[in-house]
Amino acid sequence: MSSVSITIEGLEKIYRSGKRSEPEIHALKPLWLDIQPGEVFGLLGPNGAGKTTLVKLLLGIVSPSSGSAQIEGRRIGTTSSKEIVGYLPESHRYPLYLTGRGVLDYFGHLSGLDTPAIRRRGDVLLEQLNMTKWKGTKVKKYSKGMMQRLGLAQALLNDPRVIFLDEPTDGVDPVGRKEIRDLIGGLRAEGKTIFLNSHLLSEVELISDRVAILNKGELVRIGTVKELTESSNHYRVEVAEEQAPAFAAAIARFTPRDLLPNGATIMAADLRALNEVIDHLRSQGLLIVSVNPVRQTLENLFMDIVQGGAR
Repeated sequence: MSSVSITIEGLEKIYRSGKRSEPEIHALKPLWLDIQPGEVFGLLGPNGAGKTTLVKLLLGIVSPSSGSAQIEGRRIGTTSSKEIVGYLPESHRYPLYLTGRGVLDYFGHLSGLDTPAIRRRGDVLLEQLNMTKWKGTKVKKYSKGMMQRLGLAQALLNDPRVIFLDEPTDGVDPVGRKEIRDLIGGLRAEGKTIFLNSHLLSEVELISDRVAILNKGELVRIGTVKELTESSNHYRVEVAEEQAPAFAAAIARFTPRDLLPNGATIMAADLRALNEVIDHLRSQGLLIVSVNPVRQTLENLFMDIVQGGAR
């Protein structure tokens, strides 16, 4: 097994119509990226950012214009690379006349599994996803959330080492989303790699080890959720409650925002500037209770990037 789960080297996709009058579409600009085994990797971006193109490239559904990628050392698009992956597409559809178990039987045989293995593995997955009592029901009677659960079972049926999940909690209620997050956490504990594509930023924030943000076909940010959301120059300062009046006067010179009686957010360009604020407050006899970096939500960061406010 490769020490890197997914290796992407200069992967690029340009769509050309063949007509001079129609411009080419640069769906994915050259991308370099390594994803580690046992990592939950979240992919974010607005519509048209290149997320679906990247997933299709890695799954071998479309061919790259240039560059290369490997999944556990196996070149993308080959049969050997597809043998070790599971895939839950967005808005998947199954034949309405099949039951839940019938869907797993059908896709299990397509994966080369025998019937005993399909039934054994399928029963475990359906139990984990609270779908056991529905396995004999035709999927035409399934709700959107039930279809998502069945899709997850299908994606995991071949016990894949790398799993691509496109909107796995779409249409699932809050309890179901928690159960799916727990399932993903269990897969991570087993050393499996999860490539997660979702519009629910709060879900990505809760479960992902690292997050990448694509915009206009280009990778614009990557890091842990903490790295991406922790501001480097804003701090929340709080003092003892009984010193609120003195605090308001002392902090005014630093142009505070989100001012409360005994707390405020200030901007400090570096640690030296932050210590100057602290020294000034202490010189006024104030007792500092806490100084913490200010974190923004992943959603706020995402909107800043998409709207051009951050790079």
